[in-house]
Amino acid sequence: METSDAEAVERTLAGERDAYRVLVERHSRNVFRMAYRMTGNRQDAEEVVQEAFLRAYQKLRQFGGQANFGTWVYRIAANYSIDRLRARNAEQSRRQMPSGPQEDGLEIDPMVNAKDMAPSPERLAASAQLAEKMKEALEALSPAERTAIVMRHWEGCAIEEIAAVLKSNTNATKNTVFRAVAKLRKALGPYTGRMGAAQAMGSES
Repeated sequence: METSDAEAVERTLAGERDAYRVLVERHSRNVFRMAYRMTGNRQDAEEVVQEAFLRAYQKLRQFGGQANFGTWVYRIAANYSIDRLRARNAEQSRRQMPSGPQEDGLEIDPMVNAKDMAPSPERLAASAQLAEKMKEALEALSPAERTAIVMRHWEGCAIEEIAAVLKSNTNATKNTVFRAVAKLRKALGPYTGRMGAAQAMGSES
């Protein structure tokens, strides 16, 4: 039978280090995906994953099985991603974006992929251009806005969970999500058209 998260945590606390590897292998992909969206490149995302699981391991006794481990380590990673974004923004007010699409940045997102099974070359080119503009638009958001949009519209997190990461209340978090969506729609509008932008970002709530 597959080891549950709770059992893996208990075994880790009992001194079985291999048990923690189960948790890392089970949840690292989701954490990496979020970190990649947040930081915009693979190197930073990998560091976020490593640091998040290290911090989770060090604080495992504080966890105590009172919440879902996947959610817990996800929040640790999100907070660390915010810290990295703020540090990066402090060092470099405006980061130079790579000229080629998908180069050390966000991969073409599912929301900009054509739904056709065999998209035309023109449509593929438009998707690549939109992905590049999405990277630029995300870079222009504040760390809080970027966290909110990634967690809400890419990861499907509840407002309450986002608020916990941002250390804010639900109303303020909703406003942050709304503000981030509005900025992205404005930035992407010329490249997607009115309907395309709406489909890309979804609802503000």
